[in-house]
Parts: sequence; C-alpha cells; structure tokens
Amino acid sequence: MEHIEQAQVDDVRNFFFKYYRPNNAILVVAGNVKSDKIFSLAEEWFGEIPPGSTLRKNIPVEPAQHEARSLTLNADVPLDAIYKAWHMPGRCQPGYYAVDLISDLLSGGKSGRLYQVLVKEKKLFSEVNCYQNGTIDPGLIIVEGKLIKGVKMEEAEKSIVQEMEKISSEKIEEKELTKVKNRVESQMEFSETEILHKAMNLAYTELLGDANLVNEEIKKYLAVTTQDIQAQSTDIFKPENSSTLYYFSRN
Repeated sequence: MEHIEQAQVDDVRNFFFKYYRPNNAILVVAGNVKSDKIFSLAEEWFGEIPPGSTLRKNIPVEPAQHEARSLTLNADVPLDAIYKAWHMPGRCQPGYYAVDLISDLLSGGKSGRLYQVLVKEKKLFSEVNCYQNGTIDPGLIIVEGKLIKGVKMEEAEKSIVQEMEKISSEKIEEKELTKVKNRVESQMEFSETEILHKAMNLAYTELLGDANLVNEEIKKYLAVTTQDIQAQSTDIFKPENSSTLYYFSRN
C-alpha cells in the first residue's frame, strides 16, 4: 500500500515539475500597471525557477468519421431529449469562424432559425439550442433539444435534419448573416471593456501561437461570406459525420 501511495505522489511530483515551468507558462498582467514594475516582480517571484524540458504538443488527431453513430439511453428525466453532434474544424483551422457563425444563425436566441421553426412554428421542442466547442483541436457543433410531451423522437430528429439540409442547400441572405455578425462584433467589443476578459483573451491567443490574434478575430468573423456558410454547412452536416444521442424519459 505504501509503495502504491509513493508511486502516486511521484506521479504528481513529476507532472508538476514537467509542466509547471516558466518555459511552459504564459503570464498576462492587465490594468493600470507599469511594465518596469511588472518585469521586476516577475523576476523576483519567478526568476529563480529553472526552465523545464522543451515540450511539444502532441494532440492525437481523431480519424475522420465515415458512418452515422447513435446511442439510446433511458433515464429519470422530465422530458425526452435529443443531441446531434457533427465534427468541425479547430480554432486555428480554416472554416472555424464560419462554423461559429452557423451556430449563431441556428441558435441566436429567439430570432435563431431553430427556435423560429422548431419551437415557435412546429411546436416540437420546448427548447432547442446549437453551440460549438471547437478549441485548439477540432471539436463538435451540437444541436440539443427537449421534446414536448407526445412528440415522437423520429419526428423531432427529422425536423432537425431538415434545418441542417436547408442551411446546406440554400444560400442564406446577406441581411441575415450581417445581423449575426453585428451581434458577434458587439459582444466581442463589449467583452473587451472587462480587464479580466481582456487578459484571458490575450493569454489564450498567445497559447494559440499569436497574441495579436485578439486584434484580428473580429475581422475574421466579418470576412465570412454567405458562400463560406454554405460550403462549411455542406461539408459538416452530412449523416456520416454525425453522432446522435436519443435520451428517453422513463416518466
């Protein structure tokens, strides 16, 4: 038992001294500060910590999905629910900003396509959302919805697929895309008024490889065209690129 505990302690120690090194850290200081003072304090607190070995990110690449996948679960939940996910590009890959805007087009509050059609018009869902979790590596764009009691799962899924096919096959109007872009731009500009958010953005974009990206992201969103939206939708919303969770209520 003591041997196992010591091995666990050694694992924690080795992990700490491998990753918690100055050459593997990004320090961002924001606010009413003087650079000379910050450099002095950084040297005082971190200067004596030796650098570690050079680390290279080796994030495994998930192989392309070539067939639709699904899983069915039953649980003690109030309502049936469905979750559909499609693979999407990562933050540093072409197409990321178009996909992020697609999620807003589909689920930008009560003006989003999914709410307007599936909640308000067809009354199939009590709520439905679309979001993406693309980060450094490729992620997923996900649609989730809670079915209104009495609605069949097959009908609910078919309605989601129809909306995905619509955004893939029909070119959206410039006015609709501009509206979403304006909302994203205002959200990003407003978030920059908070010191903490500004510091976190700088740290994250530096982790991506270039802190100046924080000044370029709005331009990247505004540069997305209606053709980009349709191209990414066509590439992503294919049956063989999807995974579906059917979540049934036992009630």
